[in-house]
Amino acid sequence: MIDSMSGAVELGLLYALMALGVYITFRILDFPDLTVDGSFTTGGAIAAIMVSHGFSPWLACLAAFAGGLVAGACTGLLHTKGKINGLLSGILMMIALYSINMRIMGRPNISLLGTDTIFTSISPILLGFIIVIVVKLLLDAFLHTDLGLALRATGDNARMIRSFGANTDTTTILGVSLSNGLVALSGSLIAQQSGFADISMGIGMIVIGLASVIIGEAIFGARSVFQATLAAVLGSIVYRIVVALALRVEWLNASDLKLITAIIVIIALVLPSVQRAIKQKANAKRRAAELISRALQSNQGGRP
Repeated sequence: MIDSMSGAVELGLLYALMALGVYITFRILDFPDLTVDGSFTTGGAIAAIMVSHGFSPWLACLAAFAGGLVAGACTGLLHTKGKINGLLSGILMMIALYSINMRIMGRPNISLLGTDTIFTSISPILLGFIIVIVVKLLLDAFLHTDLGLALRATGDNARMIRSFGANTDTTTILGVSLSNGLVALSGSLIAQQSGFADISMGIGMIVIGLASVIIGEAIFGARSVFQATLAAVLGSIVYRIVVALALRVEWLNASDLKLITAIIVIIALVLPSVQRAIKQKANAKRRAAELISRALQSNQGGRP
């Protein structure tokens, strides 16, 4: 049980970078980016091919981040300059990345067993924690700069920010690029931690990222940028713990992981609506009780 929870926390930290990337497009830009499923594999593919050819694992991570930036920039350009629907832009890039990733890897999967990775001499949990904290703080600092504020304003009200002279096309491309860069970095870490990269390792990543963000916001709230990014990180860990616990149920198999993910996302999406409905009903009852009480007091006060 302890080993299972330890593994869940470890994976949660490594996938937290992907959750931060999804947070940028999903919450900040309000952009439905499906490039994630392809860019995650791109990061893993670049890291695996470089590490297996003797390059520094840290350099491989930087190269993976750069590859994700390029993939995200292509999606942003398709949407802003090509005037293609955002959802369709992501789908097109995701499809293109499948062939690109196969070109990068040269074969469907690459094994990293026996090669040195960033986790060779340090605990994955400790290193993952350090990397996530550093990236989170850097992202928080960026989002409070003038460019970061313009990025946030683009998602809130693109027409308003354009009236102040900001180029929303540039901020959209930047945001989608940064998002996929973080996703690719997460893919490179996962490939090195698991000891292999596979052409299908990115399938369903967008759903996992959304689940992490939504669960984190539902449990920990998102009143500020600092709290929202922290919620995404903690949501990733909570999601992995929930999955680990669910898979310990005897009648569930590893093949049920996608079903479990879908159920978790549905619950996370429905729960806030249910909570709001209950709260509104309770407030309505309280207001009705106050009105009745005031009416009774008024009637009693008007008697001779």
